[in-house]
Amino acid sequence: MKTLLLVVGSACVILPAVAQAQDTKPGAAVAAAVDAVVTVRSVNYQARTVSLQGPRGNVFTMKVPDEAQNLDQVYAGAKFNVHYLQSVAVFISPVGGEPAAGEVSTMELAEKGATPAGVIVNVKQIQARVEAIDHSERTVVLMGPQGNLVELAVDERVQRLNEVKAGDIVVVRYTEAVGMKMIKQ
Repeated sequence: MKTLLLVVGSACVILPAVAQAQDTKPGAAVAAAVDAVVTVRSVNYQARTVSLQGPRGNVFTMKVPDEAQNLDQVYAGAKFNVHYLQSVAVFISPVGGEPAAGEVSTMELAEKGATPAGVIVNVKQIQARVEAIDHSERTVVLMGPQGNLVELAVDERVQRLNEVKAGDIVVVRYTEAVGMKMIKQ
């Protein structure tokens, strides 16, 4: 699970960087991490799905990537350590840019014959241009990557709104990372 530590470590580097950018431009970042042990309820080897039960009894089904080579070792009753990280950063781009959207995913899986394990990280980012802003009414009109306009009310908890101006690029970055490793019994 060195990769998960790398992911968490990267978040620890990225989030302060966003906070540092906040010193010059408005922005905020929020992150949450959860660790749990889940139990395998069933495995469908042909469909490559595993039904898991969380610590509170919730049951969910997970699709196993085709690249995973150790599904044959997973069985009903097996337990996995799961680490989940989720973060959202919203900030004004310090370098400007154009409205855009993108997504990047990465995956690291255990080698064939090793204990079933893996880490998947997915990052989605959208950039939108501030077309209009009404500071007194706390509303902003954003133009997205496809030219669509959306008017949003800005919550009272958002600080430094008075520094945002038409033409600024708003960046929203959403990151999800999940790491799992089977507990040898």
